[in-house]
Formats: sequence, structure tokens, C-alpha cells
Amino acid sequence: MTQTEEKLDEIQGTPLVPIDKVVSLSKRRGFVYPNSEIYGGIAGFYDFGPLGVELRNNIRRFWWWSMVQMHDNVVGIEGATITHPRVWEASGHVENFVDKLVDCKKCKRRFRIDHLPPENVEQNKCPVCGGELTEPRQFNLLMETYLGVVEGDRMKTYLRGEACQNIYLDYDNVVKSSRVAVPFGICQIGKAYRNEVTPGNFLFRQREFEQWDLQFFVHPSEMDKWFDYWKEYRFNWYQTIINHKDRLRFHEHGKDELAHYAKKAYDIEYRTILGWQEWEGIHWRQDWDLSRHSQYSGQDLSYTDPNTKERYIPWIVETSGGVDRTFLNLLLDAYEEQPDPMGKGNDRTVLHLHPWLAPIKCAVLPLQKNKEELVNTAKDIHKTLQRFMVCQYDDVANIGRRYRRQDEIGTPFCVTVDFQSVEDQTVTLRERDSMEQIRLPIAELPMYLLDRVTWK
Repeated sequence: MTQTEEKLDEIQGTPLVPIDKVVSLSKRRGFVYPNSEIYGGIAGFYDFGPLGVELRNNIRRFWWWSMVQMHDNVVGIEGATITHPRVWEASGHVENFVDKLVDCKKCKRRFRIDHLPPENVEQNKCPVCGGELTEPRQFNLLMETYLGVVEGDRMKTYLRGEACQNIYLDYDNVVKSSRVAVPFGICQIGKAYRNEVTPGNFLFRQREFEQWDLQFFVHPSEMDKWFDYWKEYRFNWYQTIINHKDRLRFHEHGKDELAHYAKKAYDIEYRTILGWQEWEGIHWRQDWDLSRHSQYSGQDLSYTDPNTKERYIPWIVETSGGVDRTFLNLLLDAYEEQPDPMGKGNDRTVLHLHPWLAPIKCAVLPLQKNKEELVNTAKDIHKTLQRFMVCQYDDVANIGRRYRRQDEIGTPFCVTVDFQSVEDQTVTLRERDSMEQIRLPIAELPMYLLDRVTWK
């Protein structure tokens, strides 16, 4: 980070969050666990705990609602993670999906050349110990696997390196089986795998991860129009769910950055402690993918306009992002440590997650757990609310500690049942960010909360 960026954060009072803070909270509160930790772990793989699953589900659902449910001309599929090996030849991944890597002869560390400072590449010097670097070697990122059980008859194939290829493979079936016409889109959320040699930075670079993709098929003459539409739509979508909107920007790919299939591309980037990093890509793929799969499969993937009878290969606008990267960025964006203004050590850690996405929408807290009338009322409220939203019942520790615990996991609302609740059927509703409290009739709780935790 530059001195100018550091000064800007200082002025705005929103310091960038160290990743280790989020890593610690994620494990302690049940968002993310290291995979196979009891065996020492395995780099680039993570498991998601009880709160992590809820947050990921909410992220996926909001994306699907925004992209498929709210667009009449977009449908969805779910493809297998293993495909015919020729798919990856046609897609260009076997030939082009490579990293150039060097090793330090002295400290044995391994680096991607494109991640090294230019002066280290020029001097052939390790940035860590100053040792000499080896000659660059190419590593294909596709993960190999084999189909079949008889040795010698097994077929080598790959775990998919990107989720979007299934969309091209199913494009013709979707056209023939659904009432779609160009322009239209196909969406998918699914796992992808990359044999990253240098995974790191928590969830930012993994070997198994989840992507969401839209492939939007258009007439070539309308490519500019739809590229601009989806570029702005996706940028605005991310602005909706973050607090620090000034940390979001576009980055246009230069000619040396473009993927082998792209005529032009933009990244939506978000600034964290790691600097400006890609969050989602918007790519102008032309007819490259469908043409290649037509060529390699021998199947005609052209489209005939039902009105004009014009026959052509549709061009494609792609928007491609990561569920895991969204998960990480939202935690980094939401995390805040607030010191006790009274200086008594009652500091507060809070996740300012958007209520739409928060894993727990509401916590129900009896003021005292040894008072039967409070407990029964609180449990009745909890049973009612959990039919509409993910709700948690919490009676462990004093009320202040319970508020702090819910703040730390991002719960936007807490309902406290006290002795007045038994008398007049009202409760105290506390809002996470402002910590303001209001009295509300129990009968009005479901609609009041649903109006604030359900996306619109």
C-alpha cells in the first residue's frame, strides 16, 4: 500500500483489516476451518463451518436471485465437475493454462514469475534471500484424474479448471429444450479446481474453489450494448453488498493481460490489505468458445434466428466471479474493532455484514435463563421466527456478553425478552451497527424483521 493510500484510510477512519484477524475470527466462530487440520492440513483447501455455510448459502442465493430470478432472459444449469478430456483441448486450457515458475537454489522457495518484482526477474535474484533463481519452468494448472478401474484402460481427464465450460457444452440443449432466444444467458454456480503451486492468502487463492458464471449469448451487432449492460450491472451489484464503496473499482485489461479468448476485459477490483485484487471479471469472448467446441466435437452449435432465419454463432459476454473470494472480501469489508469509549476494556468486534447476507438474522435472548416465564416466551418467539429466517436462541452468559458475541458473528438484530415482555407482550429489539434499542410488540416481530433481512 502506498503512503497516499495509508493516509486516505487514516482520514476516513477505516483502516484495512489484516487477514490474520479474519482468519482468527473465522476459525474461532465457525466460519472457516483448515481442511484436514488434525493431519497437519493441506495447502489450498478449506472447510466451511456452521456460520460459514449459512453465509455462503446467502451469498449464492442472492447472486442467483439477482442473475436468474430477476432476469426473464437468463436460465440456470448445474454441470458435472468432470467432462470429456477433449473439452479442455478445445477450450485452450491444455495449451494455455500454465504458470511460469522459478525456484530459489538457496532457500528452495518457489515463485510465479508474474508475482516477482521486475528487478528480481532482471537480476535473477530471490526476493527473500537473494539467492540465484532457476530457469523458468511451465506448470499446467489443470488437475488430472482418471476414469475407469482397469489399469491400462483408464482414461486421463481433468477436474474442471473453470466452471463455465459446462455452459458451452449444454448451450445447444438449453436452446432446444427451453423457450430461450438470443439474447439470453445461462448461469451456473459450481466447483472448479486449479493445481496452484503457490496457494495462499487464506481463501484468496485455493486449489478447490467455487465460481459463479454468466455466459450471455448475443448477436454480434449487439455485443457492445450487452457488454456495457453486464459490466455496470455487476459493479452495482457488488456496491450493494459492501460498506466501503470507495474500495471498489474497474481495471481494464491491457493487451498483455488479455486471456487467449478475450477481445477486451474488465476486472472489478476490491482493495484489501493485499492491495487491489480481482473480484470478478467481465469478458468479451466473441464466438471463440462455441466455434472451438463446434470444431472439436463436430457438432453444429450455430443459432438460427426464429424471425429473420439468419444463422450465426452467437457472441458471448461473460461475467465470472468467485463465491469464496466474495466470502473473504465481505468479511474483510465488514470487520471492525471498536474500542470502549469509556476506556473500561469493553471493546467490541463487529461484522457489519449486510442483513441480507448475515448468517444469523436474529438472536433471541431471555434476560435471565433461570426464569421460566422468560425462557418460555423467548423459546416461543424463537420457534416462530425460525420458520422465516435463520434464528439463534442464546441464554449463555450475561446479556452484554451475548450482545458482543452476536456482534462478532454479524447478527443484525437481537430480541431481548424481559419481565415487561411477560406483562405487555413487547420485547426489546437491538440493532447491531447503531446498538439502538426499541420496544416492539411480539406479534409485529416477524414482518418487521423480514422487511429488513430479505432482499428486494
